[in-house]
Amino acid sequence: MIGITIKESAIVKAAEQGMDAFVGVFVDAISDGIGGEITTATLSELNSDQITLLAWNILHEEVMDGGYVQLIHNGYGAFIFKNPFAVAVKQWGLDDLCKHIRKARKYYDRYHDEIEQDCSDEEFMAMFERMPEFDDYDDDFVENEERWTEMIAHYIDDNIGNFATVEE
Repeated sequence: MIGITIKESAIVKAAEQGMDAFVGVFVDAISDGIGGEITTATLSELNSDQITLLAWNILHEEVMDGGYVQLIHNGYGAFIFKNPFAVAVKQWGLDDLCKHIRKARKYYDRYHDEIEQDCSDEEFMAMFERMPEFDDYDDDFVENEERWTEMIAHYIDDNIGNFATVEE
């Protein structure tokens, strides 16, 4: 296992800046610990909470930027939908995020082959029109993102040793 360490002062500073910064300091430390590359080899060096946090970060960044179509097109669909991410966030107490992911998966299963194909920007943008089923999930994610981030921050705070070793 990779030893992820974070200075206590960085955690305190991030906490003062808010939930996003607090979660971000752990995401950044874990990402730095694996050299910024999510591969089978690097993931094998992390524990399940660390992997779940990286998955949340990808989900958050992609969906907030361009929705589920973008997430899937950028190659992260399998990481979110075919791994036990939904079960893991349920174990963190995010039951509604688990349900959200499980419901969105039916559209991932239906459309991922098409979405994952190389295409022009115009063809990519047309996918949003052809696959409006993702709109409700994009909207639901945006509506709940702040609450889910807060719940994740509390989980990290309550289980800090699962994410990193805190140094003075």
